[in-house]
Amino acid sequence: MTESTTPPASSGSAANQPPGTRKQSTGPTGTPRSGRRQTQRRRPEPETRLQRYRTLIIAVVVVAVVVGVSAFVFTSASSATYACGSIDTVQTPAQGEVGQIQPDQGHLHVNTGDKITYPVCPPASGKHINRSGFGPLKPNVYGPDDSSAPNGWVHNLEHGGLVLLYSCDKGACDAASLDALKAFSAGFPNSAICDLPAGVVGPVVARFEQMPTRYAALVWDRAFYLDALDPQAIYDFYLKYGEKVTSDGSWITPPEPQCNPPSPSPAASESAPAVSPSAPAVSPSAPAVSPSAPAASPSAPAVSPAASPSAEASPSPAAS
Repeated sequence: MTESTTPPASSGSAANQPPGTRKQSTGPTGTPRSGRRQTQRRRPEPETRLQRYRTLIIAVVVVAVVVGVSAFVFTSASSATYACGSIDTVQTPAQGEVGQIQPDQGHLHVNTGDKITYPVCPPASGKHINRSGFGPLKPNVYGPDDSSAPNGWVHNLEHGGLVLLYSCDKGACDAASLDALKAFSAGFPNSAICDLPAGVVGPVVARFEQMPTRYAALVWDRAFYLDALDPQAIYDFYLKYGEKVTSDGSWITPPEPQCNPPSPSPAASESAPAVSPSAPAVSPSAPAVSPSAPAASPSAPAVSPAASPSAEASPSPAAS
């Protein structure tokens, strides 16, 4: 039986090391190398589902926030900035009148984001925006999907402009109707007093649904409702009521006219000459009577002197 030549295991061999530990590095003599530490080998922990999809989750959250903010901005911009207390009713016009008077709803200025409730719609007066680009609106034909709220065009009425409204719900948005609306401004007259041409304060053609007829022509405090577009009738309505003054030259409408009222002095001076020629016509009639006296005088010469001195007759000797 042979003797085993296997050397005995050293104290630093793997046989004496606990499982899972790293074998210690030794030098040629079997002594441990300095500067090395025994460490346990660690297996990396597996990632959780949240960690694996973290980038994707962050991207989804960012997209959701952007979409949410965009939707809020769009909704805020497209939501109605006005409300109607009631819808106007069509009334039979008085004799010689066109359209109907609408009770005044004031003319205060508001901010662009303020919501206005008009007691009666379509409003021919009321609160409105006073800001470039928002009110007054640029005179134009605004399409069915354009932004043209009364918050803006009521300011055009305040300056003496005409606003023509049309209703898509009542059938004014077919191709033929829209073409007729686009041609409406072609023959639009200058204003009656300030002589403002089309494009200064009006006309504004805009869609509006809260009204009793297919079309509505508005000037300040007055509405003219139509079921068929009649440009000439609307022109006449505008010339009659868009700008009005009293007999002494004071403005009746609009509240903010775009020119000075006509001076009453020319009218007075024109009426004076009209009376003045009639006065001379009376004056010559007096001389016509005067020559008739001499004509009678030869027939009664004694009467005329007697009548003449009769003023001096009280001291006459005959009387004494």
